[in-house]
Amino acid sequence: MGLFTRRNARDGPDAPANATAATITHEPKTRHGPTPATLSMSSKPTFGQWLKGTWVDLATMLVMGMIGLGVYFAHPAASRSFPVYFQDGEIVYPQFAYPLRKEIVPIWAAALIGFFVPLAGFLICQFRVRSFWDLNNAVIGVLYSLITAAVFQVFLKWLIGGLRPHFLAVCNPDIPVYTSAETGNGLNMIMYDRTICTGDRDEIDDSLESFPSGHSTAAFAGLVFLSLYLNAKLKLFANHHPAMWKLIAVWAPVLGATLIAGALTIDEFHNWYDCLAGAVIGTFMAFSAYRMVFAAIWDWRINHIPLNRAVPFVAGEAELEGAVFTRRAGWGGAGSGHDVGHHGAGVGQGMGNGYENGVGASNGASLGRKPVPTHNGHHHNGSDAIV
Repeated sequence: MGLFTRRNARDGPDAPANATAATITHEPKTRHGPTPATLSMSSKPTFGQWLKGTWVDLATMLVMGMIGLGVYFAHPAASRSFPVYFQDGEIVYPQFAYPLRKEIVPIWAAALIGFFVPLAGFLICQFRVRSFWDLNNAVIGVLYSLITAAVFQVFLKWLIGGLRPHFLAVCNPDIPVYTSAETGNGLNMIMYDRTICTGDRDEIDDSLESFPSGHSTAAFAGLVFLSLYLNAKLKLFANHHPAMWKLIAVWAPVLGATLIAGALTIDEFHNWYDCLAGAVIGTFMAFSAYRMVFAAIWDWRINHIPLNRAVPFVAGEAELEGAVFTRRAGWGGAGSGHDVGHHGAGVGQGMGNGYENGVGASNGASLGRKPVPTHNGHHHNGSDAIV
């Protein structure tokens, strides 16, 4: 059995477990024209089938990446004024006078960590999940998060920016320390711009683009996405008491992202508020991207289910409802997760119950919870034990 091969519980025991290409369903023509072909998520598609459904995203990623790189290498757009000395020779802002040091975590390393650490987590989960589409949605989702967050923050750097803690050391301003009449501008003529700097031009450009932190943005965009994925696959916040190692596994990526951001205040490449802004941007993008490719963020009944591009999600009828890593409390294995929405009220596509996943009960009742299996593996009906 291949890594991405799963047996669909609805297909029965005689269904083949090693399908090599996704089943394609063609809907009949309607008065609005033919419905596009829908790929089954229970089997792996051919490369052509996958590319046909994904090429728009790939092209968008390429274009956004090129735009982001172009802005990243552009000179700062803002002309920022700053003071250097008071009339008595005292430095006005000593917090911008730190020496230029070597970065503890270079920006390229933060970007690689933001992608490859989540990728490793996705691949490890596939030893039990065994779904091409689960891995596909996870990888596409983390790329959504990383690329969008990167472009977001480089525009802020370019158009707004700010002084890095080592700005004055890099600038190396050429003005007298003691003057009878200041030569700058503004009140008391103590404000200057980059024209007084004598340092390296590229270093000066970089030291004027402190806000927000690109390191923090990349780290949180990738590693928070991984944390959400692990929470869904391990069912940390679910319907049972999980083991403590799952708590550690889910929050370890967030710790890693925080350490990367915190290191920037040690090597004096960023102010604390630069790191905080980058963390907020990365986290928001991670949440947005995860919800685009999986059925929910916090709803433990469905937050592990990858979404189909062409078919709207309906709880209890979606494919890959058993795509979880954990095997506790009835999760995982054949038929896992198929009771979602089947116990209690039926589930439709309304918005009546306010669930964040957009799925509401057709008769106004809430989604049914996952029942506890009995010793013989069968579920109770009607007055089943609810957890």
